[in-house]
Amino acid sequence: MARNPNQHQVKAKKYLGQHFLNDESIAQKIADTLNLKAYKNILEIGPGMGVLTKYLLKKDITTYVIEIDTESVEYLKANYLNLAPRIIEKDFLKYDLNTVFNQEPFAIIGNFPYNISTQIVFKTLEMRDQIPEFSGMFQKEVAQRICSKEGSKVYGILSVLAQAYYDAEYLFTVPSDVFNPPPKVESGVLRLIRKKDYTLPCDDTLFFRVVKMAFQQRRKTLRNSLKTFNLSDNLKANVIFGKRPEQLSVQEFIELTQLIEKDV
Repeated sequence: MARNPNQHQVKAKKYLGQHFLNDESIAQKIADTLNLKAYKNILEIGPGMGVLTKYLLKKDITTYVIEIDTESVEYLKANYLNLAPRIIEKDFLKYDLNTVFNQEPFAIIGNFPYNISTQIVFKTLEMRDQIPEFSGMFQKEVAQRICSKEGSKVYGILSVLAQAYYDAEYLFTVPSDVFNPPPKVESGVLRLIRKKDYTLPCDDTLFFRVVKMAFQQRRKTLRNSLKTFNLSDNLKANVIFGKRPEQLSVQEFIELTQLIEKDV
């Protein structure tokens, strides 16, 4: 599959948050996290020199990659000739993916740059109707936060929003010494599988607002952190408003949003 072994190595660029994985067994392990069900296409974000890509290309599914780094794109074109037509030289966060996928479902995978990893999750949530599965590598503490449950110190906005629509599972930890250059922290691989029924019984936009506003002042009770909603005294007397946001499960945040919906 790799046709040009003499092609020069791509230099990692700090401003792009690049840390190239150089452990083949871990790359294969990440590629194997996807179930490959309910979709025909995979989109890998930030493939770099294709250490993960090569294992995706062996699978019975169509792999696309999206890469903003021109040098990496040239490397991939030279080394993975069959992939060339499916290399998208764009910024994932700004690009309209339906230009490629036409409303069809697809999975997301990648060794995500730390500096945009949470934004990748937020865009995935926006496109949840099309993304039944998502797996990839984050800074370890971010991966743990996404998968954490209520009561945890790291439970927050990402935890609640991701788990409202997806089942989140922390899969394994990756040490820093398998990257070039090595990051200063460990990495963690997680998987999100969309729930069978991921339609919330409340307004999604309001749900996002409630969750974000609650955690922006996470040390305060909901009675204080949600003041800007101008809720009725009757509603604020509800016992749930005496809790802090990290005490609420995802289901309780949904119920809280329903209460606010009726009150506003």
